Amino acid sequence: MRLLLAPMEGLLDEVLRAVLTRQTRYDCAVTEFVRVTGVLLPQRSFRRIAPELDHGSRTEGGTPLRVQLLGSDPDCLADNARQLAGLAPTAVDLNFGCPAPTVNRHRGGAVLLDEPELLHRIALAVRRALPPHIPLTAKMRLGVGDTGRAIDCARALAEGGASELVVHARTKQQGYRPPAHWEWVGRIAGEVAVPVVANGEVWTAADWQRCREVSGVADVMLGRGAVADPFLAARIGRGDFAAPDERTRAAEWLEVLGMLGDFRLRVLRKLRAIHVPGRIKQWLNLLRRSYPQADCLFGEIRVLRHMPEIDRVLAAHGVPMLETRLAA
Repeated sequence: MRLLLAPMEGLLDEVLRAVLTRQTRYDCAVTEFVRVTGVLLPQRSFRRIAPELDHGSRTEGGTPLRVQLLGSDPDCLADNARQLAGLAPTAVDLNFGCPAPTVNRHRGGAVLLDEPELLHRIALAVRRALPPHIPLTAKMRLGVGDTGRAIDCARALAEGGASELVVHARTKQQGYRPPAHWEWVGRIAGEVAVPVVANGEVWTAADWQRCREVSGVADVMLGRGAVADPFLAARIGRGDFAAPDERTRAAEWLEVLGMLGDFRLRVLRKLRAIHVPGRIKQWLNLLRRSYPQADCLFGEIRVLRHMPEIDRVLAAHGVPMLETRLAA
């Protein structure tokens, strides 16, 4: 069983990747997408999305990093993959899973799942552009409006050279609405000769257990579930399927406070101060799903706009106001 940390545009960037992968073991993490739209990007474009490329393509916690590309032009994607290969990523990933309308309107992400022939050409071109030692992987959904071409798309990617598929078990139109159709992950796994990873609606270790039973697939990519519960991957790794009791959650919250302090400092170092409150509220909003303490803290800072006043609330709740520490 392998645990992968998902890309989440605007949320799971190098800052949160660093915090989460220092907390628990993941077998790999995937970056937010690098949009490829007709030009050869300079290497700084890849470094901006994946600064870990300058550190052996690993997060501070040692997690290998895949860099994800998004686009629809096979030749342009191949040229950019070749450019990216010069920075020695652990792997290159192709995005056919993003359901965002702004992305799909420009022929990127999940909208391409209506064109399995194009998926095959993209995978083939990118695979040929990469040196043999850099794997090509891909993430897909079950289709645009229905699952009629899911198997064709999976075969197209695998036969084009993708050595692993992550399958988000919903269509583009289903977005992130439950349920996830885990049975389709199993169907796809039975039709391709490469490993398949399940993704979608795994919030707890018990969810992963059900996903494995329904799909027959043990490997899982965690996204919102990992952000809402930083200990989820560890629970799955231990096979701890019981819901954490109040005492366990209280002890975990003390660790989460330290993670919030680390996160605050990293975001302050990355962004202008005016943008930091939004990032802190964004993570706390998801943490509310797992921790009542996060709900209380979020309620107190929700309407605040400036970091000095937010810092006073965070400090009162026990978040360490770190000033100089980064990774030890």
